[in-house]
Amino acid sequence: MHDHSHHGSELDEMTARVRALETILTEKGLIDPAAVDAIIDTYEHKVGPRNGAEVVARAWSDPAFADWLRKDATEAIASMGFAGRQGEHMVAVFNTPEEHNLVVCTLCSCYPWPVLGLPPAWYKTPDYRARAVRTPRAVLAEFGVSLPEDMRVRVWDSTAEVRYLVIPQRPEGSEGLDEAGLADLVTRDSMIGCGLARRPGAA
Repeated sequence: MHDHSHHGSELDEMTARVRALETILTEKGLIDPAAVDAIIDTYEHKVGPRNGAEVVARAWSDPAFADWLRKDATEAIASMGFAGRQGEHMVAVFNTPEEHNLVVCTLCSCYPWPVLGLPPAWYKTPDYRARAVRTPRAVLAEFGVSLPEDMRVRVWDSTAEVRYLVIPQRPEGSEGLDEAGLADLVTRDSMIGCGLARRPGAA
């Protein structure tokens, strides 16, 4: 699998086309590249993943909300103000000591934008889409996630009809944190399943 520290270094066909179109529009003075970059950064690193982190933190600290997430994730998430395109049909899957969940979209790159922002480049690659299903433990190891041999790995295939949000296990030592503090422990990758929540002090 590719080096995860250099995401997007090799452009796929669609990305190359987008870059070419952006170049043409910039040269014609129709768009400001800095503004485009700011919008992308906001959705990829700020708005989206932070929304999801707040959902996870609420689930960790409020058993009733966690139950609601299990029964109707779309409504539970919408109650926090996170809804819209690409987030209409949500399912929350909970990691446990016995089972770890991993999300992939084998056909394209379906992804829950309202809670995770824009998908990372590696999520859209044919390599990840194929290997996450065939050899999920090997893929997880490449992300630095080593699981006990007796822990089941369950792979969920996201589609246009259903999108998944992984609720990672709450890390040890986080008992005294409020929801804001808990949200700081949640990473984008942990909500896809290719990462774990950070331990307090490591955030």
